[in-house]
Amino acid sequence: MNQLDIVRETLEETLTRSQVNDLCLAASKLRGAERRAFQAEIALKYCDGSARLAESIFGWGREAVQLGLEEKRSGLICVGAQAGRSGNLRWEERYPEAAAALKQLAEAHAQQDPTFASSIAYTRLTAAEALKQLQQLGFPPEQLPHPSTMAVVLNRLGYRLRKVVKAKPQKKSLRRTIFLTTLPPKTNRPSPAMAND
Repeated sequence: MNQLDIVRETLEETLTRSQVNDLCLAASKLRGAERRAFQAEIALKYCDGSARLAESIFGWGREAVQLGLEEKRSGLICVGAQAGRSGNLRWEERYPEAAAALKQLAEAHAQQDPTFASSIAYTRLTAAEALKQLQQLGFPPEQLPHPSTMAVVLNRLGYRLRKVVKAKPQKKSLRRTIFLTTLPPKTNRPSPAMAND
């Protein structure tokens, strides 16, 4: 009997199948370095620091457990480079000068909500007009996005593309005033004095 078999038997005595399933569920809710740190802690506590034993008992990838153990030992966290290699940058990040000019244009046309209910600035500037004005400022058309993308960019910058609503006067109330309720109701019947004439 080798050391892994002894540890496996000890583990089966200390953990029930339900507890193993609970630990697997907890690990599945975590991502990245947090998951690896959790798996390393469990491997140290129950599997004597063996990534292979953790793989056979918990069903975790032993490479991830081994990496978690190394991260715990060294104190350094390995960061994947997936985010650096994938995805497109936002238009504002690719062309910061054009984004700054767009902010100035939108700020010139922006108005605060008349009710002051929110901090959103409403602008009369349309996406097509913004594109036209950016071209007039000297930005080449290949740097400028499609009008629908420009609308999304303006929304991300905090400007809503709507007509600015003027403050509307309040409607007159439909309630009868006290003066009108004290008068007797009108009738279309002639008065008795007029009927005798």
